[in-house]
Amino acid sequence: MAKTKIKVKELRDYLNTLDNKEMINELVDLFKTFPDVKEYYLARLKPEYLEEVLEDYRKVIIDEFFPARGDGKLRYSVMKKAISDFKKISDKADYIAELMLTYVEQGVKFTNTYGDISERFYINIEKMFESTLDYIIKNDLEKQFRKRCKKAMDNSSGIGWGFADSMMDIYYTYFSE
Repeated sequence: MAKTKIKVKELRDYLNTLDNKEMINELVDLFKTFPDVKEYYLARLKPEYLEEVLEDYRKVIIDEFFPARGDGKLRYSVMKKAISDFKKISDKADYIAELMLTYVEQGVKFTNTYGDISERFYINIEKMFESTLDYIIKNDLEKQFRKRCKKAMDNSSGIGWGFADSMMDIYYTYFSE
């Protein structure tokens, strides 16, 4: 990876030197070369396929907990990157909340399936739960996601390391019954 950085102004200056046809060729080359660029334009040009793209990102998260073969790898960076990458191609708040909540739900399901995990595991799930609820409130998505958030909290009941208590505290900080 190059260590020399390029500034947005430098890129703009370069792009301003291109005529329309050269600019189109530049974008087509990016499209052909980088899968992320393809997904970005898929979301822009064919929004009806955005649900399909969302499912691909959900699968990335689910596979970190419950892959088709073998044990879950629980690479938190991979799951967070899936959410971050999706945010780059779509600003649909409900879809972003869906991915975030999927992370939490799968984490709770994982510990209910396999028993106590590690403190780091629980801290990661708690942080994502808090981020998810914050995002849901800020984007006025309570009606759409409240029941699932409560279910995630309820499903954490009885899990060790103070996890259930933390999930309850987080939930009731955002939703008062």
